[in-house]
Parts: sequence; C-alpha cells; structure tokens
Amino acid sequence: MENEITKIYHNDFGIAFQWKYASAKQGKIQVVFRNMGFYLTLNEIKQFQKHIAEAKQPKNCSCCKADCNSRSILLKTPSNKIDLAVNTKELTEVDDLIKGTLFQLDLNNYLNNICKT
Repeated sequence: MENEITKIYHNDFGIAFQWKYASAKQGKIQVVFRNMGFYLTLNEIKQFQKHIAEAKQPKNCSCCKADCNSRSILLKTPSNKIDLAVNTKELTEVDDLIKGTLFQLDLNNYLNNICKT
C-alpha cells in the first residue's frame, strides 16, 4: 500500500495521505483515525481544525475532568451530518494529526513555490 499513497503526516493515532491514482478523489486528502476515514479538501481540514479548537475550550463539566477516558466531548467534523464522541486524549491526538497535516501541506506548498523560481 505504501506505493499507492503519498503520506502527508502520521502519529500514533492516525494518518493523512493522498492516493496516487485516485482520480475520483482528486485534490482530497484522506484523514484516517479511530477506524474512520474522511476525504477532505484543504478548506475542510482548516474547518476541522477550528472545530477541534472549539472542542478544546474548557467546559464546566465535572464528569469530563473526573474520567479522562470517557468519550464525553462532542467533536464536530466538516460534515454537518457527522459529529464524533471523543475523550481528551483522542482530542489531543486528532489535534496533532490535523495540525501536522496542515503544517506539512503548507511546507510542501512553500517548497514547491521556491523550486519553481
């Protein structure tokens, strides 16, 4: 499978990549974590990052603080039909995955622009 994808970023929780030969998914990035895969545009990944930041805002919920493994945080996704229940550790891991993906995409774009000159 390594020959079929271009890996963008990964951590212990998930991976972001593009299929090399997937014409139907042209321009979209596959983000996979916790047995789920999302095909997202760059704008949708940025939107997802905003949803993650909103979910990380401190809430006055004693049950959230008492049980870090409880999937008591509702994380909105770029699809208005899908929200995810995550715990604090998963939220941190998804945050890292999305931030790392955006960083790598920006870096690749920057380097490609420099090489054109």
